[in-house]
Amino acid sequence: MKKINQYKFIAGVFAVSLLASCNYEEINTNPFELTDEEGVMDGVAVGGLITTIERTVFPVGTQADDTDIINQYQTDYHLSADCWSGFFGQNNTWGGGNSNVTYFLNDSWISGTYKRAYTNALDPWKKLKAAAEKNNTPEVFALAQILKISAWHKALECFGPMPYSHAADATMNIPFDSEKDIYTAIFKDLTEAIEILTEKAENGVEVMSEYDVVYAGNSTKWVKYANSLLLRLAMRVRYADEALSKQYVSQALNHSIGVMTAKDDEAQMSTGAGYTFRNNIYWLSEQYDESRMGSSMFSYLMGYEDPRLSAYFLPVDSKSTQGKEAFDGKQYQAVPAGHLYGKNDEYKMFSKPNIQAATPTYWLRASEVYFLRAEAALIWGGEFGNAEDLYKQGIEMSFQENGISSAVDAYMNSGKTPIKHEVGGSYSCSFASPCATTVKFEGNTEQKLEKIMIQKWIALFPNGQEAWTEWRRTGYPKLNPVMANRGSSQGVTAEGGIRRMIYPISFYQTADGQKIYNEAVKMLSNGQDLPSTHLWWDCK
Repeated sequence: MKKINQYKFIAGVFAVSLLASCNYEEINTNPFELTDEEGVMDGVAVGGLITTIERTVFPVGTQADDTDIINQYQTDYHLSADCWSGFFGQNNTWGGGNSNVTYFLNDSWISGTYKRAYTNALDPWKKLKAAAEKNNTPEVFALAQILKISAWHKALECFGPMPYSHAADATMNIPFDSEKDIYTAIFKDLTEAIEILTEKAENGVEVMSEYDVVYAGNSTKWVKYANSLLLRLAMRVRYADEALSKQYVSQALNHSIGVMTAKDDEAQMSTGAGYTFRNNIYWLSEQYDESRMGSSMFSYLMGYEDPRLSAYFLPVDSKSTQGKEAFDGKQYQAVPAGHLYGKNDEYKMFSKPNIQAATPTYWLRASEVYFLRAEAALIWGGEFGNAEDLYKQGIEMSFQENGISSAVDAYMNSGKTPIKHEVGGSYSCSFASPCATTVKFEGNTEQKLEKIMIQKWIALFPNGQEAWTEWRRTGYPKLNPVMANRGSSQGVTAEGGIRRMIYPISFYQTADGQKIYNEAVKMLSNGQDLPSTHLWWDCK
């Protein structure tokens, strides 16, 4: 109780002035950020910053935000990673066919991705850092570190080198760090944050409970999440630096509190701290009539006769003549990736995502953790457990997370494989089955890895950002290609897809910016700022 009162006191009196970000003013204004004067006036200068930075992990808005946040999510993530992952197809095209969905990167869209994933978290993090130092509340900074990394790792995995070690410096010209240096620093920062919050968890201390949308200040939940995030990011670098990866995977799994193991461990944004947030994808599906089932999702869910099919997608409209009957007796159909058709009534009738306005926006769930552990066990064995057991637990947890009561053993032993995806009529297309891989855990190490990654991909839905990143890292699952590849002049292939987002034009429009940009590009794997350039960890 004393700690809560201390936070309220801090929130009532704290005010600090810090510089905003890098050298790119047009993408460095945070619409959620309170000015210092507003913070003092409203009494939420510290607590409100926790809510603010949580809203940057993925953009989420309330009814009061109208469609602003929804539009930002659409161009920042949905028309890029959510589609590049194979999860979604779109009943529309943009830029005369030249847009992210056809591998032609739109500068304003990728600028938005950088701003929302990096810049919008920077100011609240810097202010929380200063507040924690001034008021001797290291647990507040520990939480801020975890939240910062939750947002920034998406920017890191979209663009590559970015400001990290000098991000708090009071300068407008912040140098970029290499990817390896950033991951190493992230692992150190998470380790320190976990240590601080573990002590609070062991003593039953809540942290910023009135302002925490995700866990309402539950320190134990935050430690589990942070360890799970550490596990995710440590596995990310497995092919680039196996020793570094193994060190921190082991650390996360052997921690006294450990990682996520249950459904209610999941990190998500829906209601809390006095807010009710809307699901962006619901709006893009129901109000914009654009977001629909992706071609690759169709091939895998229909082919495997996966019981999550109806949990993820709705049947086609009763007027559609293009639906394909599934094992549940209902008809489904998907929109192909990267087509050049404008908005039309045919695609409008295809399967919508089964997402409601109140559906949470998920950051990380226990099913993902089981599949990460399964991969670690497959590669390293020993202390990391039994890969097949963890693989099965991952499927079971995904079923549980989606309200599925079907028997996992029957699903795993069905012998079913993905199927081809076809659409007839005026918008005809045909894609062969992406692979002939069954669910049963058998085969050599690489074949088992493919199975783990396919099931992880299915379980990650609708988190396309993480699914696209893991697809780049491992090459799995095999996806149906885009119909039109407009990125070929930048080295992008239909099979290889987008490997990274290029830096926004604004990064090199000033002399100082150009110098920093040139140094950042030198750190890329081939020294070229291209969407076909592989990031440091994308080296299998």
